[in-house]
Amino acid sequence: MKIVVLDGYVLNPGDLSWDWLQALGEAEIYPRTPADQVLSRVEGAQIVITNKVPITREIMDACPQMGCIVILATGYNIVDTDAAREKGIYVCNAPAYSTEAVAQFTIALLLEACHHIGEHAHLVQEGAWTASQDFSFWRHPLMELQGKNLGIVGFGSIGRATARIALALGMHVLYTGRRPVESPYPDCRQVPLDTLYAQSDVISLHCPQTAETTGMIDAAALAKMKDGAILLNTARGGLLDAQAVADALRTGKLTYACMDVLAQEPPPADNPLLSAPRCFITPHIAWATLDARRRLMAITEENVRGYLSGRPVHVVNGL
Repeated sequence: MKIVVLDGYVLNPGDLSWDWLQALGEAEIYPRTPADQVLSRVEGAQIVITNKVPITREIMDACPQMGCIVILATGYNIVDTDAAREKGIYVCNAPAYSTEAVAQFTIALLLEACHHIGEHAHLVQEGAWTASQDFSFWRHPLMELQGKNLGIVGFGSIGRATARIALALGMHVLYTGRRPVESPYPDCRQVPLDTLYAQSDVISLHCPQTAETTGMIDAAALAKMKDGAILLNTARGGLLDAQAVADALRTGKLTYACMDVLAQEPPPADNPLLSAPRCFITPHIAWATLDARRRLMAITEENVRGYLSGRPVHVVNGL
C-alpha cells in the first residue's frame, strides 16, 4: 500500500518520528510539495496525508485508488470535501490537538501588548538600563488586565480555554457564537456581536473562516469597537480586512493588533499589516509546541490506522 505525506516538515522538522507510518506500507514522506508535483506524488497512493497542500476534485479524478485523505490540522478547507464524499474518499482531520497551545499563545500575545517584554529585555541587553539615571524605565505605557473585558468571538474549545486563562487574570469575558452556548465558567456572558464589539477592551478571534466570517473585521466592525481596543487573532488571517485593521492602528482606533495568522502565508511584502504601527505578528506558531505536535502525530496515526482497520475516525465529510 502506498501512503504519501505531501508536506510533513512543519509537523516534524526532525524531533518526531514517522517510523510508525513506514511500518504500515510504502511510505513516501516529503517535507514540501510544489503545486506542479502534487499529482505525480499522489498517483497510486491509497492514503494521502497533507497539511496545507490542497487536494482538489481534479486530483481525486486522476487518482481513483485514493481512499483516505488525512489532514495534519483541524481545519479542512484545503480539501474539496464534497468531491471526496461523492467519490467515497474519507477525509479525516485532527481535532483539538492544539487547544491549550493556542489559548496560551493568545494570552502571550496579549501580555506582550501589555508589557512589551521582548523589547524591554532587548533594551537592557543594548545597555539602556545601564545608562539610565533611574532604577526603572519603560518605553511604552504598561497595562493591567484585571477588571477589563475580553470579548471572544467563537466559543469553541480554544475560545473556552482562552476564557479560562483570562478569568484567572481577573478579566471579565464576553463571548459570541453561532448558537446559544452555556459557559462552563463564571463571569462569562454571551452577548450579540455588536455588544461584544462595543463593550470589549480586548477582542480575540477564535471562530472558523467561512463565507460569513471572511473579512468580518472590516471598517464597519472596527467603528463599533471601543476607541483604543486591542485585537487578537490566532484563528484565521482571512477574518481580517488587512487594510482596514492597518488604518485603525494608524488612527489609534486600535491600540494594538496582535496576530499569529495572515490571509496569505508566508505573506507578500505589500501586506499592509507588515508596516502598520503597534502590530505584532508571529509566523503561525501558536499550534506548534512540541506537546501539541506530539498530539497531532498521535491523532494522525489514529486516523491512518482507523482507515486501514475499516473503522475511520475523525471523519469530517459525512461518510
